[in-house]
Order: sequence, then C-alpha cells, then structure tokens
Amino acid sequence: MKNHKQVVLVLLLSFWMVSSACAKTEVTKQSGGKLPNGDSVALYTLKDEKVEVQVITYGGDLVAIKVPDRTGKVEDIVLGFGDASGYYENNHSKNASFFGPIVGRYANRIAHAKFTLDGKEYTLPKNNGDNSIHGGPNGFHNHTWQSQAIENGVELKYLSMDGEEGYPGSLSVTVRYTLEGGDLKIDYSAATNKATVLNLTNHSYFNLSGQGHGTILNEQLKLNASRFTPVDATLIPTGELKPVAGTPFDFVKPHVVGERINADDEQLRLGKGYDHNFVIDGGGKELVEAAEVYDPASGRVLTVLTTEPGVQFYTANHLDGSSIVGKQGIAYVKNGALCLETQHYPDSPNHPAFPSTVLRPGETFHSVTVFRFSTR
Repeated sequence: MKNHKQVVLVLLLSFWMVSSACAKTEVTKQSGGKLPNGDSVALYTLKDEKVEVQVITYGGDLVAIKVPDRTGKVEDIVLGFGDASGYYENNHSKNASFFGPIVGRYANRIAHAKFTLDGKEYTLPKNNGDNSIHGGPNGFHNHTWQSQAIENGVELKYLSMDGEEGYPGSLSVTVRYTLEGGDLKIDYSAATNKATVLNLTNHSYFNLSGQGHGTILNEQLKLNASRFTPVDATLIPTGELKPVAGTPFDFVKPHVVGERINADDEQLRLGKGYDHNFVIDGGGKELVEAAEVYDPASGRVLTVLTTEPGVQFYTANHLDGSSIVGKQGIAYVKNGALCLETQHYPDSPNHPAFPSTVLRPGETFHSVTVFRFSTR
C-alpha cells in the first residue's frame, strides 16, 4: 500500500509540473470603444498566474497593469484613463503626457526640431518649446495600430509613411507585448525603405503603490548606470557623459527617490526634478538589468531589463494635481509616478559621438525591454 501511495504522489507531482510548464497566458480581445476621429479601438487583456495587462490598439497604450502586493492585494500600477477617448483627448491637448504608449519615430527630444542625415537637413514639428519630442504631436502614440493575438500576447503593426512628422523613409514597425511568469516583454522590430532615424520606447507611468495612491517619493530606485547625460536649459543633452558619483543622480546603490530630488543641483533645477537619460553600464548589446524599483509600503518590485543603451528616468514633474484627471476620477499629482523609458540617448542624431540611431534599407531594427513584476 505504501508503494502504491508513493506512485500516486509521484504521478500527481509529475502532472502538476507538466501542467505548470504548459500553462499559457490567457489572451482575450474585446472592443475598446471608438475614438472621436471614428477609429474603432480593440482592447487586449493578457493574464498569467501573477499579472494582468491591458493594451489598446490606439497608440499601443498599456492602459492597465494589475499586480499583487506582498499580501496578495491587487492594484493597477500605471497611470492613465478609463477609456480610449481619454487617451485621445489627452494626446490632443496642451497637457499631452504620453500615458503608456509606444513612442516614435524618435522617443525623447531632438534639438531645434531638426537633424541632418547623409547631408540633408530634415525639419520636424516643434512640440516641446523649440524642440521636437516623442516623434511630434502626431507620432506613433497618436495612431491606431493593426493587431492580432499571438501566443501569450498581442502583436501590433504600424506603417509610418515617408515624410510623416518630417521623418524620411516608409517605416514598417512591429511591436509584440507578451506576458509570461510575471514578465511583460516588449519586442520591437522595424525596417525602412530609406535611411532614417529611429528611437522607440514605451512611456508608462508607474506607481507601485497603485495609480493615484500619492507620490513615488518613498519608493526606492536602483539604476545600473554610473554615468548620465547632463542637459541644457531646454533639456537637450550637452554631449557630456557625466559620472553620477557624488551627485543626486547616483542610484548605483538603491536610494529613496525623494531623498535628493530637491537638492541644490543645477540639473535638478533644469528638469524640475529627475528628467534625465542614464547610460546603462554594459547596455546596448545584450539584455541587461537597467533599473529596479521597490515600494516598501506594498512590497512590489519592478525590474527593468533592456537591450537599449540608455534609460530616461522621469518623476512626472509636470503633473500638478488639477490639470489631468485619470482613472476613477483621480487627479494626478506632481511626482505621482515615475517613468523608466528604455531608449537611445536624446538628440542622438545631432550628437555623432552618441550611439547611432540611424536605420538603413536592408537593416532590421530590433530591441527588447522586459518589465518584471515581483514582491519582496
């Protein structure tokens, strides 16, 4: 009898192990409503045993990421709006904040909204003072992408035509969101028929205590970056790669986000807080850890891994508690979230010493970022 019980236990354990190994993320699709321009939007929900992610086809926005805390209580940890029209209206307002979309053709800033490629100057829309930011007002965030469900996720496609927002070349872009074992993987690829510049990222605003739950000033941040790119008064890199040691930008070891955010530092004054690109140690080749955020109150941990050479750390300095009302009618406050935008450096087309963002015909752009969710 004892041997029989042992056999049964072994068989049950083997069945559990096989079932766990074969567990798939549940992927569902439903209507995400209609935009004021008449576009129909699809809403995809990805759900594994730990995390639930929602993506809309307008802008490829991550509209919800629901994760448990150390006690199992689930909260949505990204800022945003209750429906697709909220994202549309924000994108078309003077307070456009880029809550969760795929950003392109060029994430971050390009100085004076122009660059020269192969001897020809290209002019872009100015939507950040004298500069262009995040691909312009009609960038990738402001288009409805084609979509299809794939294993463990959703695939989004967009064809950016030659001359769109001033950029050369017809660019075919594919972005795949997949969720597995608490890891949200974003896989970017692109090809062009004419030399162009390209810098893609996701622009989610994270608050690990839950969206709308105060500020992120008590969250702890670690950045795998011993240098950053200082900026001028318009937040354009000066070209220097400055060591973080001895400055409020040193997050090589974990620091509380709010610990030095109001320090007497010129760079913090220029950014009105943190709004700077960090140079990832060993970044730009293999998938490496760029950042880790830990919320002591909830125990939630966000680990960011990427193949990109940089990450923009931004502390939502523009939110003021009144101008933007998000999910559940919550007014979003200053420092109510943080962004970790994996990327090439800002204004790289105008800085030959920075890693190149040029993509040519016959080449394939490929980049991977992983948002890993856990508890401590």
